[in-house]
Amino acid sequence: MGINVDWTPRTRLGKLVAEGEITSLDEAIASGLPLKEAEIVDILLPDLKDEVLEISMVQRMTDSGRRMKFRVTAVVGNEDGYVGIGVGKASQVAPAIQKAINNAKINIFKVQRGCGSWECGCGGDHSVPLKVTGSAGSVRVTLIPGPKGLGLVAGDVAKKVLELAGIKDVWTFTRGQTKTTINFAKATFEALKKTMYIKR
Repeated sequence: MGINVDWTPRTRLGKLVAEGEITSLDEAIASGLPLKEAEIVDILLPDLKDEVLEISMVQRMTDSGRRMKFRVTAVVGNEDGYVGIGVGKASQVAPAIQKAINNAKINIFKVQRGCGSWECGCGGDHSVPLKVTGSAGSVRVTLIPGPKGLGLVAGDVAKKVLELAGIKDVWTFTRGQTKTTINFAKATFEALKKTMYIKR
């Protein structure tokens, strides 16, 4: 477990991770301490993957004229139950991507997976345990448990979020402006978040 030598922890949780007191993300989340440093996730989940969902340009009028910035939406996950989404803005693309990925790491959480499909009932962790719905802006996304082998019946944006979360089989039902990538991704993320409150 390689600790970034350039990293100086600024939070109590960061110090506990750097000192080896906390060795897994489950422990970090269970500690109840706020996760405010992306480096904590780098150390505890070294196999994390990231994906840029959208890069868009945003304009803002200031006293000195029009300011252009790039807005990036990114998702991170280990394809095994952990997923996070983040947005970053900067005047250049590369820093905006880095900000989005770091924000996604800070927003990471553990998805509760299961087999809630009456067609399957295998008891595995390939789908969601029951129907969950999330919304962002005008977009509503409902995830419905699917049988093994179904795959991800979802739009491209939702599919990337679900893949990185480690969900393999699910039906999705969407309403609203799904062309708005950021809201589509966030609604899928919010639906997955609802699984955290399911008692097993």
